[in-house]
Amino acid sequence: MPEPSSSPLVTASPPRLRDAWVALAGLSAVFLFEMLDNSVLNVALPTIGRDLTASTASLQWVSGAYSVAFGGLMLLFGAVADRFGRRRVMLVGLTLLAVVSVLTLYVASVEQLIAVRALMGVAAAMTTPGSMALAFRLFDRDDLRVRALTVISTAGLVGLAAGPTIGGFVLAVAPWQVLIVANAPIAVIAWIGIRAGIGADERSHLHRDRIDVLGAVLGTATVVGVLVTPTLFVTGTDVAAGWGTAAATVTAAIGFVIRERTARQPLLDLRLVAQPLVASGLAYKAAAGLAMAGLSYLATLQLQFAWGWPPALAAVAMLPQVVVLLASGRFVGPFVHRVGLERAAWMSAAAVVSGLAVFALLSRFGYPWVLLALVLVAAGMRVVGVVAGNNVLRGLPADRTSIGAALVDTASEIATAVGIAATGTILAALVGGGIATEHFTPALVASFQQAVLIAGSTITALAAALVAVGVLRSLHLPSQPATQEPSHV
Repeated sequence: MPEPSSSPLVTASPPRLRDAWVALAGLSAVFLFEMLDNSVLNVALPTIGRDLTASTASLQWVSGAYSVAFGGLMLLFGAVADRFGRRRVMLVGLTLLAVVSVLTLYVASVEQLIAVRALMGVAAAMTTPGSMALAFRLFDRDDLRVRALTVISTAGLVGLAAGPTIGGFVLAVAPWQVLIVANAPIAVIAWIGIRAGIGADERSHLHRDRIDVLGAVLGTATVVGVLVTPTLFVTGTDVAAGWGTAAATVTAAIGFVIRERTARQPLLDLRLVAQPLVASGLAYKAAAGLAMAGLSYLATLQLQFAWGWPPALAAVAMLPQVVVLLASGRFVGPFVHRVGLERAAWMSAAAVVSGLAVFALLSRFGYPWVLLALVLVAAGMRVVGVVAGNNVLRGLPADRTSIGAALVDTASEIATAVGIAATGTILAALVGGGIATEHFTPALVASFQQAVLIAGSTITALAAALVAVGVLRSLHLPSQPATQEPSHV
């Protein structure tokens, strides 16, 4: 049953951000977990491999199990939250996260760790989309919604930026299990902030539609297939399995569309997804995710392999992106106020695509071009991550905001998987297995740079096409005034 709207916590929309600081602290902790988790764990993978005698493929699934469960179940739990209460589902997910994180202390094999990571992905699917949905519902003004989402995303970016450093320091003095168990206190902080600072969902903001179980199964199978298939092709370990999985994914996707178009109470109303605000926001978010994934993958390989930079120097070279992501948060609100939500969305998405284009075409001429690419992509991501999501939720009814937030995250996850798969496949085809060699010959460097040009240009074209789709869909929007910018926070 939905949580009753008579809860004493249900109040009018806060007039300022500071009036909702308890809730924002809880929601920020949720996003901090999402961003911190994999960035911290990646540093520990070699240590985990030695400790648990794990193969390379097994270590890949330590991260992959989380991503697949997270990406595959977001739509389902978004629909469940819109039915039973966003706050309730998030609190259950945070409880699961805390318990499963502690179970890491009892892991004795890599298979057990993969199972723990999969359960953590389930918890993330229950909590992460809800952070955007609850922040959106917490305020009734677009300017406060943008500011709230900026605050929450900043917490996540801090985790993303500091994750590798934190992980390195922790591993110097403590076992790797500490990195995962640390999610438990984060979950507790989030649980307290959300329980104390956010009221139960109003009945009018929930719906009573039955859960479309068949649609959920087909949707989950589609997303899981999209996330898993690229890995099978890039690794090249089992091409037949890759093609089989791809065929099953296409079949599931077709079945999902047919089911959602014919079901009386679909999991995802495709007519709502086609709304201009929703479709354009998802297109911008996917374009940004595609470009960001492609740039991160290609830049890391170029700095370390083609240019021979040591890992520490390569990490320093990527820092400008982190600095821009963190420092530009204060400018998001004024920028949106000046140009409006819709223009801010397409302009920021275009900046991300432009950054990738700069890298693809000019990175071979030296690091200054890489620096420019990193800055453009980071500045664009800072805005599009907030504005595109806000636009998607603005375009949906009040009783569909959780699945809307899940759509935003799913679009980003799928775009990231496609970006890495496309670049990895092109590099593998044009450079071959010699990419991991210790010394790059001039011929290999030339081959690699040509592959970067082709891979980067391909991803740029795909991302630009998505931005074009977003712009075309936004042309159907009614004229909107610029977001109000109050003089107080």
